[in-house]
Amino acid sequence: MANELHHPLIQHHLTGLRDKSTPPHLFREHIRRLTLLLAYEATRSLPLSSTEIETPLKKTQGEKLSCRIGLVPILRAGLGMSAAVQDLIPESEVWHLGFYRDESTHQPVEYYRKFSAAPPDIAFVLDPMLATGGSASESIQIVKTWGVGKISLLSIIAAPEGISKVEANHPDVEIFTCSIDDHLNENAYIVPGLGDAGDRIFNTF
Repeated sequence: MANELHHPLIQHHLTGLRDKSTPPHLFREHIRRLTLLLAYEATRSLPLSSTEIETPLKKTQGEKLSCRIGLVPILRAGLGMSAAVQDLIPESEVWHLGFYRDESTHQPVEYYRKFSAAPPDIAFVLDPMLATGGSASESIQIVKTWGVGKISLLSIIAAPEGISKVEANHPDVEIFTCSIDDHLNENAYIVPGLGDAGDRIFNTF
């Protein structure tokens, strides 16, 4: 299921993100702020457990997260999102998957994987752009094979084609996105999109 978020702050930061004149340092800030808003929505159902604490005045009951949470940024652009989620969940673990796109077939090719022996309980796969859905679907399958029970995908911008592919392959995975754009062009880029997120994040045009 795809959840497209609607909020004035999202629209504001998306505009800055899409603008081709936005310099890399401001582009990264827009990515960070949009990721925070996405993560806020995506973490609504995290499990909690009760705990007793003592305030300066008295003992009282509180609640704490009760599960291991893993972040799986898809290299390299996903790295632009992971720090923002870590700010919200400092205890989260960050594991990595690397893919590059074969420009002739537009298919993802895995080149890096760093996972632990024991999987977390919940994983958030992070990729700013959900275009064809190839690398996202492959990543989700790898995370499932790892043994993670609950997975969500966070993407700043998504194409309908990518959403359809992920939903067909992984109907149990929730997708959170700030915008569902129009379509993919002949080069499998999202339109209107924002160009290449990795290049704009890391200033490698």
